[in-house]
Amino acid sequence: MVRAYPNIVVTGTPGTGKTTLANQICDTFTNASGDRVLRHIDVGSLVKKNGFHKSYDEEWETYEVDEDQLLDYLEPMTGGTAPDPLEEDPSGCDDAREVGDDQDTRGGLVLDWHTCDVWPERWADLVIVLRCDHQILWKRLEKRGYSEKKIAENNEAEIMGVVADDATDSYAPESIVTLTSENAEEMESNVERVVQWIHAWRQQRGLE
Repeated sequence: MVRAYPNIVVTGTPGTGKTTLANQICDTFTNASGDRVLRHIDVGSLVKKNGFHKSYDEEWETYEVDEDQLLDYLEPMTGGTAPDPLEEDPSGCDDAREVGDDQDTRGGLVLDWHTCDVWPERWADLVIVLRCDHQILWKRLEKRGYSEKKIAENNEAEIMGVVADDATDSYAPESIVTLTSENAEEMESNVERVVQWIHAWRQQRGLE
């Protein structure tokens, strides 16, 4: 089984703009018929809705996620493997062309979560790490009503580049891109850049 659309991991410290970026990517990219075919997976909401957690940590206000349940749920939607570019994998690209845009196995997941090392490397065609100035981040988390302890923890993680390091440890360097997300102009530019990348990925495989 091969996928017809790339899977994208959007990760970063809470408050860096992951959900906004993921939503805008899915709203902006369309197929030849003008249909939105990418699927935004807000992992935090999915975990709560489907009960993919073992317990709740009151001190840190966070769930201990049942990763096995989460991965089992998402696996069929990832579309299996990604075909290599057309000149390297013509049969795989032929198979991808047979995947309908309405099939759950088409891929095209945009996985939005502050953790990225849980996803198998074979799932991710692009890993986006969002970064943000820590002073801007602090103000964003204050607006969310985070406790000072939780704000400080996330602020320190952003300063230390914890999520970026996790991405580097988990994925091939050529699949990772780091984007700054501090204002509306940068967000718009990031969306445009990612959408162009998706089209290029599909064109390289003869899917557009």
